[in-house]
Order: sequence, then C-alpha cells, then structure tokens
Amino acid sequence: MHRFGIRVFKQQKLSTGERRGNTGRQLRAIAAAMLTLAAGVPSGFAQQTAPPATDKARSDLPAAPAPVLTQPMNLRQAQRDFSLPSGRAWGNPISWYTATNIEKASFVNSVRLGDLLKDGKIYLSLSDAIALALENNYDIAIARYNLDIADTDILRTRAGSALLGVPTGVVAGTLGGTTSTLATGGGPGGTTGGSGGAASGTSGLSLSTNGAGPLPAVLDPSVTGTVQFERSRVPQANTFFSGGKTSLTTNTNQYNFTYNQGFVTGSQLTASIVNSRITTDNPFQNYSPLLNSSFKATVTQHLLQGAGIWVNKRFMYQAINDRRITDSSFRQQILYTVNQVENIYWGLVSAYEDVQAKERALQQSTKLDDDTRKQLQIGTMAPLDVVNADSTVATDRQALINSQSNLNYQQQIIKQAIARNLNDPTLEAAAVIPTDRVSLEELPEEKQPVDELVRTAFKQRPELEMAMLTLKNDEITLRGARNGLLPSLDVYGFYGSSALGGSQSPNALNFSTQKTYPPGTFPTVGYGTVLQNLFNSTAPDKGVGFSLNIPLRNRTAQAEQARSLIEYRQAELRLEQLYTQIRMQVVNAQFALANDRAQVKAAVAARDFAQQSLDAEAKKLHLGASTTANVLLQERNLATADNNLIAANAAYARDRAGLYQTLATTLQHYGINLQDAATGNVTTAPVVPGLQPAAKGNEPSTKPPAGN
Repeated sequence: MHRFGIRVFKQQKLSTGERRGNTGRQLRAIAAAMLTLAAGVPSGFAQQTAPPATDKARSDLPAAPAPVLTQPMNLRQAQRDFSLPSGRAWGNPISWYTATNIEKASFVNSVRLGDLLKDGKIYLSLSDAIALALENNYDIAIARYNLDIADTDILRTRAGSALLGVPTGVVAGTLGGTTSTLATGGGPGGTTGGSGGAASGTSGLSLSTNGAGPLPAVLDPSVTGTVQFERSRVPQANTFFSGGKTSLTTNTNQYNFTYNQGFVTGSQLTASIVNSRITTDNPFQNYSPLLNSSFKATVTQHLLQGAGIWVNKRFMYQAINDRRITDSSFRQQILYTVNQVENIYWGLVSAYEDVQAKERALQQSTKLDDDTRKQLQIGTMAPLDVVNADSTVATDRQALINSQSNLNYQQQIIKQAIARNLNDPTLEAAAVIPTDRVSLEELPEEKQPVDELVRTAFKQRPELEMAMLTLKNDEITLRGARNGLLPSLDVYGFYGSSALGGSQSPNALNFSTQKTYPPGTFPTVGYGTVLQNLFNSTAPDKGVGFSLNIPLRNRTAQAEQARSLIEYRQAELRLEQLYTQIRMQVVNAQFALANDRAQVKAAVAARDFAQQSLDAEAKKLHLGASTTANVLLQERNLATADNNLIAANAAYARDRAGLYQTLATTLQHYGINLQDAATGNVTTAPVVPGLQPAAKGNEPSTKPPAGN
C-alpha cells in the first residue's frame, strides 16, 4: 500500500461501527490510489497532493468500490493527435506555425437510415433506433468534439500554459426524451447545457481558484531577434568636442538575438547576444565602422515559490485528469442519449397502440350506432338512444383525430432523434412503424439484492469517476495555492563577455598633434575575431546573486489558499452526496420496475374483464335484456382499460431502460461499443434484450376519420 502513497492509520480498540468506518476509509484510499495511477500521475503524487496534514478532522472518500475507469477514446485515425506537437519534434517544424484544419461536420444521414426506408415507411426496431442515434444524433455529435478539446488542453499544458477547460456536461438537445429517471447534470465539473469547462458547473463545484499558485515556467523555447538600422545627424553646441564639426553623423546597425526557455524544475534560462556596427565622423572614435558585441547567459532557479517539478507540472496532471473526465462524461452522454431514444421509441409505441385502440373504439361505437338506427326504424329503440349513440361516435372520432395527431408528432420526434437531416421530403413524409414491444420477462437485476445493485452502480456510474478525478484536481489546486503562500526566493547566476573590433576611423584625431592618425595606427579587427574574443574569456562578466521578495501580510495568497480548501471540502461533500443519490436511485429503480410489472399484469386483467363485459352486455342488448346506455358504458370502460394498459406498458418499458441507465450498464447489456460511438461509425448494431416482435395486424391510419 505504501507504493501508492497511502498512509495507513493505526487502529486502536474501536467499536464495531468505528471498525467498519476504518475499513471503509481503507477502501476509499485504495480507490483514490487506483485513480491516481490511472490518471497518469507519478507514484506517490497522491500523498503529495493530499490536504494539509495539520487538518486532523479531514473527511475521507466514501466507502465504496473504485469506479471502473473509462477507456480513453481515440478519434484520430487519419487526423492528427491534438495532444502531441504538430511537428512531431523536428520532423516538420514548419507545421508549428500553420493552422490546424478541422473537417466540417457532416449533415448527411447515415446509410443505415436509407436502408430502413422502404415503400415510404420506416420499419424501426429499437436496436436500429439506438444505432442511428449513435451515428446521427446531434447531442452525441456535439459531445464528441469535447474529446479533442481536452487533448488541446494537454498540448497547452505541455508548453507551460494554463488550462482553458473542457465542456463536460450532458448535452440535452434531443426533444421528447425528458422522462429520463436521472438528472441531466454532469456531476462536479458538469453543465446541463454542455458548455463551460471541467472546472465549472451548475450542479457541482465552482473551481474559481483553479490554477491558483505561481504560474509554471514557459516550457516552449523562444527566440527573439531585433534588426535595426539607424541614421542620425546631431548638431553640436560645442565644436571643441567635435573636432570643429558643427554636427556629427552616426550610422548604427544593430543585430540582437535572445533565447528564453523555462524548465519544469522552476528554472529559467535567458541567453542574449548583442551586435552593433557603428560608423561615425566623430573624431573621438578610433574605429569607424566600430564592431561591438556582447554576450550574457543567465540561469534563475526558484527556491521557494514556484520551485519543484510538481508545481510546474500540475497543469499537465490536471489536463490528463480532465481528459479522463471528458471520456467518462462522453460515456455519460451515451447513456443519457440512449435512454432518451428509448423513451422516445416507447412513446412512439404508445402513440401507435393508442391509435389502434381509438380505431377499435370508433368501430364499435359506429357499429352500435348503425344497429341502434335499424332498431329505431323497426320501432324497438327509442330516439334518445340514437342520439346517445351519435354523441359517442362523435366523441370517438374526435379522440381518434387527437390520437392520430399525437402519432404524427411522435414520428417527427423519433426522426429528429435518429436523423441528422430532415429536409429530405421522402424522409419527412415517411411513417415510422415501431416493430418491437417490451416483454414481461423478469430481469436478473430484479432478483438481486439492493446492495449488490448499489455496488454495481458505484463501479459503473461515470459521475463517480468524474467526481473522484475532479477531487484529485482540487488537491492539485490546493497544493498550488499553498505554494503561492511562500515568499519568492530566487538564486541566479550569469556569465557574459564583450568584445570590440572594426577598422580605423579616417576622422580619428590625435589631439597632441591636432592631426588625424596615420593609416594603420589602430589595427583592423574583423567580426570573426570579435566573436572569438567574445567567447574566449578575454573580457568576462560573471556573477551570482539572490533575489528575495516578501509580500507583507500576503492577504491575496491567504484568501486563495483558504478558498481552495473550502472548495475541496465542497467537493468531498458532493462526492458523498453522489453516493447517497445513486443508492436511492437504484432502490427506486428496482422498486419501480417491480411495481410496473404488477401494474401491467393488472391492466391486462382489467382489459380482458372489460372486453368480456362488453361482449356480454352486447349479447344482452340483442336479446332485449339491456340498453344502449349500458353497452356504451362498457365501451367506455374498455377504452379506459386500453389506455391504462398502454400507459402501464410504456411505464414498464421506460423504467426497464431506466434501471440499466441507473446502473450505468446500458452499454454492456446492449453491446454498444464506446469507441464506435466516439467515431460515429457503428460497426455492430446493438442488441436490446427483453423484447418481442409486435403482433401483426392492420397498421393504424394517419388520415382523419370520415364523418357521417
């Protein structure tokens, strides 16, 4: 356990409850260590980034198994990896300065949708609906870009820059799937609208102190060059110092270059070389042109604030954690969108069956109305019964029209969930026929103890993985804020030199003779010799020093450190809250499914009873032992029973899918490949268990029923 940087606390004689608490804390420590290793943080970093040891009352992570880590998803098969330099070291340095091209998003429906369109109708199974959503759904397509955005942050931090953040929330733009049993937020670091970064969110931690502490050194080296040509003529107020000249002319050419680079140890290297070539008619100058060169290299090392590899690489650690958070948030997006599509599909099934039920009701009331009119003609039925039957037919016709409108709308809803382009007239006019119905086959999860289901959810739910990785980022932020409390103490050393050269100035004046020096008095020194003298220690300039900066009172750094610790405590509470919420969601989902099954069975029995009661009452009417009102009453009872059965089946289907989403096992149960979802190319269609084909029969009409 010490390999993971975990401190094991000595246990004394404790009560049973306290021993359980300590066991839970050990499990939580192991979970934190596993996440640390999986996130690419060096061994022992978990201990380094722990909260202050002086905080005796620190609350540990909740007692739960470690979440199953989401495998990193790779979108780059033919395109570049945004987490790596574009030039791949020195292979193609020109690419360092060229813009990256991002292919335009596709707005064309996948081939799968066209294959399902036959004879102006789309016969859609739930498996096909999910596969089409993985390929075409806009929510998933938008969230897919977040994976590359997270990689760009990794690239930024490798250069020493701060994080920009990654959107990690669930994108909720698909209409019609709002009956999901889970909240749409992304947990700590998530946003319901899909905007914002991994360090901000509407439902979790607000990491305003993210990046607190000293900024890391800029690791990408830079070369700065300045070339300047200056021509000047300066009037002279005293001709004695200008050799009798009223003005002096000076031509200066400068060629200066500087190299800067930072290192993860907190060091900074600055090297500069300054060159100038000066020609002048000043008689006090012996050389014209004068070649002047100087060189200076300075190395600075932070000793307190900003010192150490961990503080300068902390943004890199956070960027890697953010990439894993983005991976798990994308998995959460798939779970959410698949559940939405299922809800929409079962809504379409309900609308489809409701039209069929309304058509049957209209047929029954129309037949009864015809029979009543015939009996009125032969004098065995009162006119009031005919009026009652006519009223029922009108009511059933209106109900059918409303049901057909709802079916048409549900067909449009399912299309926008599984298609990317609805402008195709053929697709727009095509009727969608659902071919699957849910069976009452009992799921294995319904028989499992609640504790086992809860532990499964603790392992599978992406929110927990996101929350724990966010907590690791908060620890990194906290350590950065603590380092920012320290004074700035730097040690630096420098080495430099200078050299002169050039050619003798024809205007160089010998003040003893009041004549110019004869040619050859001052030997000519070329630029090559100047450079040689620059680096052979002919005129060295070297030294060391210390720089100390102590901010008095230090209130800004104190506020940042205190706030970062407060935010860390918030993240701990949020993680505990997530465990509690997930446990209650699992319990509720299991109970809801058991209740739904019983409700479906009761609705089937009630529907059969209503049908038999109607048949019996109709026979009585033919025998003259009943009235039209009684038959119409039984028809209304049958219609109500049909509606209740349809609603019960829909609730059961939704809660069945909701249980898988609550446990976050939808991908495993349906055989959904997360890498296929990340690329938008589904090679294997999902297989949804617990379904049965729809009964063959007449398809409902979408045309309004004709009037009398």
